[in-house]
Amino acid sequence: MSEGTTPMKLSAEAEARIDDLQERYPTKVATLLHVLWEIQWQKTWISTEWMEYAAARCEVSRSHVLGVVSFYTMFHTRKPGRHHVQVCRNIVCHMTGGKEIRERLENKLGLKNGGVSENGKFSFEEVECMGACSWAPMMAINETYHENLTPEKAESILDGLE
Repeated sequence: MSEGTTPMKLSAEAEARIDDLQERYPTKVATLLHVLWEIQWQKTWISTEWMEYAAARCEVSRSHVLGVVSFYTMFHTRKPGRHHVQVCRNIVCHMTGGKEIRERLENKLGLKNGGVSENGKFSFEEVECMGACSWAPMMAINETYHENLTPEKAESILDGLE
C-alpha cells in the first residue's frame, strides 16, 4: 500500500473471526489459509494488495503468501467468472473420461485453461485432484461438486446455469 492510503480491512465480522483465531493459535501464520479464504469470500479473488494485507495480518512475507495462493487451486489471483468451472485432470478422472469432459467443455465455453468469458459468466480451469476419486470423473462449479460425469451430463449441467 502506498503512503497515505487507508489500510485495507475486511468486514467487521471477518476481522473479528480472524482476531479470534489469531488469539487462539500459537502463531499468526497458522491462520493464513483462513485469512486468505475470508478475503476471497468477500472479494471473489485475491489481488496483490490483498496478499499484502494477508502477509501483514499473518506476519509473513509477501512471497510466502504468494507461494500459498499459487499452490492451492481454491484461491484465485484474478476475478473468476460468475460460474467458475473446474475440471479435475488427475489420473483417476483422466482415465475415466475427464479428458473428454474437458474437451467438450472447452468447446462449449470457447475457453481454454485459465480463461474467462467476455461476459464474465464463465471461467474455466483444469485442476489437480479434488479428492473425489471414488466418483470420477468430476468437475466443480463454484463450490458444488458434480460427479460420475459423462461429457453429455457435464454439458447439460452447464446448460442449466443462468
